[in-house]
Amino acid sequence: MKLLVNVIRAALLTGAVLASTLLVSCGGGDRVEEFAPTRLLVFGDETSVIEDVNNDANGRKYTVNALKTDNVTLDCAANPIWIQYLSGTFGLTLAECNPTAVPDPKSRIYAHAGDTVADVTAQIDAHLPAPDTFSGTDLVTLLAGAHDILAQYALYDGSNEDVLTAAVQAAGQVLAGQVNRIAEAGGKVLVSTVPDLGLSPFAIAEDTANAGRAALLSRLTQAFNVELRAKIINNGRKIGLLVADELVQQLAKFPTFYGLVNVTTPVCDPAKAASVEACTTQTLVTDGNAATYLWADGTHLSLGGHNSLGQSAATRAVNNPF
Repeated sequence: MKLLVNVIRAALLTGAVLASTLLVSCGGGDRVEEFAPTRLLVFGDETSVIEDVNNDANGRKYTVNALKTDNVTLDCAANPIWIQYLSGTFGLTLAECNPTAVPDPKSRIYAHAGDTVADVTAQIDAHLPAPDTFSGTDLVTLLAGAHDILAQYALYDGSNEDVLTAAVQAAGQVLAGQVNRIAEAGGKVLVSTVPDLGLSPFAIAEDTANAGRAALLSRLTQAFNVELRAKIINNGRKIGLLVADELVQQLAKFPTFYGLVNVTTPVCDPAKAASVEACTTQTLVTDGNAATYLWADGTHLSLGGHNSLGQSAATRAVNNPF
C-alpha cells in the first residue's frame, strides 16, 4: 500500500511539473496580472466588419444578420461575429453596434469589406496619426488575406502555382510586418490566420468543375499563413496568435462535436439575398439554421463559424501573457 501511495504521489508530482512547464512554454508563467483592455481596435476585411449604414449604431454584418421582432430591423447584438465575442468578454462597446447607446465608445472598426493586405496597411496608416495611436491597454485584431489568396487563385492557368504561391507568401510577410508594427508601437495584437479556403463552399464548387481546385486553395491558404506565422514577433508578450485555418479544419472534420450539421454548403439562399451582407434570418435555405452551418455563403462564415472563432479568440486573448 505504501508503495502504491508513493507511486501515485510521484505521478501527481510529474503531472504538476509537466503542467507548469507547458504554462511557462506558452508564456503563462510570466503572467502577473489579468490583461484588461480599455478599447478594441479592429483591422482587416469583412470578416471583422459591422457596417453602420443607417447611422443608428445597429450595423449589418457579412454573415447571417439577425432581425428584431418586426422581422425587418437589424439586431446587431444578436448573431455576433467573432470580434463581438472579444468586445463582450472585456465589457467593451463597438460604435457600429451600440444598441444601448453607451456614450462615446472608444472601440473602433477600421476593417473594410473587400480589403486586401495592402489595404490593411492603409487602415493602420489612417490610425497612426491619431493622438492616442496604440497603447498597452489596446487589444488590436487583424484578420485579412482571403482576398489576396482568392485574387491569386483567379489567375491560375494550370501551370503557374509556384508564381501564385510566391505572391501569397509575400502578402503573408507584409501582413506580419504590419502586426509587428502595431506591437512595436505598443498595442497588444491578436492576429488570426486565414480560414482554410479549400474547405469553403466556393472551393467545393470549383473542385466539382475542375478536380484539384479545392486542394490548390488549401495550399495557397497554407502558404500565406505559414509566412504570416513565421514573420511575426514570437515572444507571446506582444502578440497572440489565433489559428483560424486549423480551427476550420477541425470544424469540417468533426462537425457534430461543435454542434454543426452542415459544413459544405451555404446557409444563405442566393435567391432570397443577392449578397451575404443582405442575408438575414429570413433569407436562409429551407430548414437552414445559421448556428449549425459553418458557412453563410461561398467564402464567409455563418454564425456557427463565428461562434467557434469568437470563443477561440476570447480564450486566446484572456490567456495570452500580454
